[in-house]
Amino acid sequence: MSFLNALPGAISLGLIWGLLAIGVYITYKVLDIADLTVDGSVCTGGAVCAMLVISGVNVWLAVLIAVLAGAVAGLLTGVFHTLMGIPAILAGILTQLILWSVNLKIMGQANRSLSSRTYGVIITQLEAGWAILILFAFAAALIGLLYWFFGTETGSSIRATGNNPAMSRAQGINVSLNKVIGLMISNAIVALAGALLVQYQGFADINMGRGAIVIGLAAVIIGEAVVSFLPRNFAIRLAGVAVGGIIYYIVYQFVVWLGLDTELLKMLSALVVAVFLAIPYWKNKLIRKRAPKAASAPPPVPPESKEGGELHE
Repeated sequence: MSFLNALPGAISLGLIWGLLAIGVYITYKVLDIADLTVDGSVCTGGAVCAMLVISGVNVWLAVLIAVLAGAVAGLLTGVFHTLMGIPAILAGILTQLILWSVNLKIMGQANRSLSSRTYGVIITQLEAGWAILILFAFAAALIGLLYWFFGTETGSSIRATGNNPAMSRAQGINVSLNKVIGLMISNAIVALAGALLVQYQGFADINMGRGAIVIGLAAVIIGEAVVSFLPRNFAIRLAGVAVGGIIYYIVYQFVVWLGLDTELLKMLSALVVAVFLAIPYWKNKLIRKRAPKAASAPPPVPPESKEGGELHE
């Protein structure tokens, strides 16, 4: 029964990390960029939201400002990558290091309490059922907004940039600008997840983003597997990513219930992500190995005419 009792909390956390995974999906799947800014920007969103609420700012306004702070973090990574020519993965690492100091300055110390008994918050783990409903509303609104945006001309050009940068550039699309916009949107969503996470758990911590990229990738991969049999629709894929976050945390809770060492869970998550990332490679390699070698056909012989080999009309 303890496992069933813990399910509402697992679903709530899964939805929060599912929102983060949607941000990861935009960079990893849409832009084809491995963005490691995530580990820093999730903490930035949480730190900004927590400190503003503690200072007496309305919680909804605090969440909005946290989202903007995440967008600025994505902008910094985009500038490193596009204007300074730094590879995307290194640009994300640099921004992540910068955000460590920034987050520490924002909070003034390693962690801050944000008790729901003292401050007005949107969600709290003390009311997990209500939190699930609110988080489902957040996820639905976000998926609907992204579905609309990526159907616009700007959104379509961002998707084209991730699909084929060279062809997009040849078509007159500003590839660098689209990468920056995509990184800003992604990290804004990640910061939103961080702002909701600190409210739910009741504190902000400088280490709260450590390993976030692994959890996000795990949710993306699980979500794609879940919706693989459904029509290839962008909104369905985003919804699948959110479901992937829920599944990940239900499995996490199941591991806790079994009494296994939870300190090894991130290592297991990394291994699972590695295996799922390798599956397409193994699959293609196996298909190529099993494919019969095409018989070399003789070169075509031009038809001969009856008179001197010349063709007649």
